[in-house]
Amino acid sequence: MGRITAEIGTVPGAPPANIPEWSVSELSAALKRTVEDAYGYVRVRGEVSGFRGASPSGHVYFRLKDDKAVLDAVIWKMTFGRLRVKPQEGLDVVVTGRLTTFAGSSKYQIIIDTLDPAGIGALMALLEERKKKLAAEGLFDEARKQLLPFLPEVIGVVTSPTGAVIRDILHRLADRFPRRVVVWPVKVQGESSAVEVAAAIEGFNALPERVTGRLPRRPDLIIVARGGGSLEDLWSFNEEIVVRAAAASLIPLISAVGHETDVTLIDFAADRRAPTPTAAAEMAVPVRTDLLLQVEACARRALGCWRRGQDARWAELRSAARALPDADEVLAVPRQRLDYAGSRLSRALHANAQIHRVDFSRIGGRLGPQLLRANVERRRDRYGGLALRLRAGLAANTAMHRTRIAQQAERIAAFGARAERAVRQLIAVREARAERGGQLLAAFSYRGVLARGFALIRDAAGRPLHTAAAVSPGTSVEIEFADGSVGARVEGARATRYRAAGESGRKPRARRDNSDQGSLF
Repeated sequence: MGRITAEIGTVPGAPPANIPEWSVSELSAALKRTVEDAYGYVRVRGEVSGFRGASPSGHVYFRLKDDKAVLDAVIWKMTFGRLRVKPQEGLDVVVTGRLTTFAGSSKYQIIIDTLDPAGIGALMALLEERKKKLAAEGLFDEARKQLLPFLPEVIGVVTSPTGAVIRDILHRLADRFPRRVVVWPVKVQGESSAVEVAAAIEGFNALPERVTGRLPRRPDLIIVARGGGSLEDLWSFNEEIVVRAAAASLIPLISAVGHETDVTLIDFAADRRAPTPTAAAEMAVPVRTDLLLQVEACARRALGCWRRGQDARWAELRSAARALPDADEVLAVPRQRLDYAGSRLSRALHANAQIHRVDFSRIGGRLGPQLLRANVERRRDRYGGLALRLRAGLAANTAMHRTRIAQQAERIAAFGARAERAVRQLIAVREARAERGGQLLAAFSYRGVLARGFALIRDAAGRPLHTAAAVSPGTSVEIEFADGSVGARVEGARATRYRAAGESGRKPRARRDNSDQGSLF
């Protein structure tokens, strides 16, 4: 940080030159300590302004204002998650926190730890606004409410396990119709109460339909219960998270929060509202003794109806029996017909046998050896003709196949000759190409240069040496000739620079005077 300095001249009335010099950061820190020491923890009432929800970091920034002033406010991420009432635009609130400064923009602000509506009127206004918002989304529509089961086997209760509410519910259920009760313990008041109640409703809906392991089965009915209290005490049941969980529950839900005069938003989202927790238990199950009396009355009525029906049927049977004729009279005619048929049966059997005997004799006379012999001769002639046709067809088919085989053999021989000529031609082309490649390789090989009297010098690592500057005295080198290699050691090194023809130090040779020679021009 740079220091702010000012040059003090000798102008009359100028401040003295011995004023201490501050840096910007030092002055900001001094102001911060002054504000925090002078005020520290304060309680402020004002209207929420400029609230836009949480920032990407999770912190919340807004302003508190009245008719004359504005105060910047900050709620850190962890504190915002614990607030029972969230800030809303235009809400009149009372906050407590630490007053401090923010040097980045030269302003003072309050770091909020708690936030509460400023009086019952602010809470009611917030409640009414939230109710309109949720009703506009259709969470309170009657069309989406479910019917309560007539006799649930398992009832889930969301309440505090230590209060009198659960005892009243259990006692009332035991008096009316004992059922299995699963209690999900939650806080019914405080900062985390709304989150726990919503989690309990969602947890009951997430249970399996049948018992698996140590988990109980999903209840057939849920009761969310709490005793009476002030609006602030019952505020957890006005939170959006609780109302949305109740509206999304697939299990029928009864809201029994507070007394009959207490109204919370969960009452509108629930499938039924009970004025008290005891009344919720009465809605959940019928009276067992009343059901037994109804069953007994229905049984008596069913027995009476059955008896009256039997009596009526006996009377009808007796009336029908009196109208029926005597059995001997009814069976007399069928008996006579049976006797008549029995007397005719023996004669009919003899006649039928005689007819079949005549038919068999006639057919047997037509059958004889001569008939069978003629049939055999016809079959023999037929089969002989078929054999001759078969041999002729086989011979013709054999000749045709031999001709086709000969044709295919000629084609294969022609293809073989063509393939042999093509392979020989391809081999000749490849040999010529290989010979040209060998000649080209020999032309570009450095061994041809060595054969003309040159030598190749390599260092100890086998790398070729191109310049004298790369060799120092005492270096071992290898000299390769056309017929072999020899080792050598450098005794002295001297670099000679070859000059161009125009740079030669030698004086140019005097041009011979050929004046005696005539000119061609």
